[in-house]
Amino acid sequence: MQVEEEFARSSLTRDALVTIGVFDGVHLGHKALLSSLKELATKQKLATVAVTFSPHPQTILSPGTKPLYLTDTVEKSGLLKKEGIDSIVVLSFTRELADLGAREFLTLLKKHLRMRGLVIGPDFMLGRHGEGNIETLRALGKEMDFTVTVIPPVKINGEVVSSTAIRNALAKCDMDKVRRLVGRPYLLHGRVVHGTGRGTSLGIPTANMELDPAQALPADGVYVTRAYVEGKAYRAVTNIGKSPTFGGGKRTAEAHLLDFKGDLYGRELRVEFVQKLRDEKKFGSPDELMRQIAEDIKRGRAILSEEAKT
Repeated sequence: MQVEEEFARSSLTRDALVTIGVFDGVHLGHKALLSSLKELATKQKLATVAVTFSPHPQTILSPGTKPLYLTDTVEKSGLLKKEGIDSIVVLSFTRELADLGAREFLTLLKKHLRMRGLVIGPDFMLGRHGEGNIETLRALGKEMDFTVTVIPPVKINGEVVSSTAIRNALAKCDMDKVRRLVGRPYLLHGRVVHGTGRGTSLGIPTANMELDPAQALPADGVYVTRAYVEGKAYRAVTNIGKSPTFGGGKRTAEAHLLDFKGDLYGRELRVEFVQKLRDEKKFGSPDELMRQIAEDIKRGRAILSEEAKT
């Protein structure tokens, strides 16, 4: 059984409190849950474990749907570790895993993760057809000797913080709301690959990022951003869209680093989104486009300079 093999790779040396979830985005709601997990574990002298999944469970549970992710598995695992979780267990979400009953899955948690307690959110369900709701989990906990602690959701302005709410804010270009819900600026990362070379020909070279089609992107437009190359931050202006001035094409994310000189091809680029400047539009000529880009760069510098003062 693949899931048992993946569980067996964990190397816990003491009993643990466990939380389970997709944790897409590792947003403020997730952080509150993880904080409670750590607090309870410290009091009980237990380790902390976060169990998560790849790919997103909906790809298996609802074939044909392709939920866009906010953080890929590597980024998500890194963010979970930054929250101080002792062990991150990434399970391949397969039909085999989806068909496990709640008792079967909990037995694996007890066996391989030395689970003494489960810390979850109020809408959590586990096992085949979601049979393991909170009431069922508490009954199984009494029988199998583990506790179940339910952590209330985090609300901002009356809205529950969730990955879905963040995706909706992204689609509406509301980067301030994204930042409020996530607790940090939205981030894209990818390897810089060769594009059309149009930016260089216009005298404004851009770094074309190689992105997974399943990555959630802000809506098309021009954004004030920060770009990170090997940990060093550069002010940047980033365009997401299809270059309609030149006939359109594949949707891309292209960053112009304002004060960078050098070759970025093949290097990893991380881009944080600060604010939307404008919608993407079709210009009447390359010269008109260049004048607008110059204005975008001027505004981008001013916004980032002002932000640096606060």
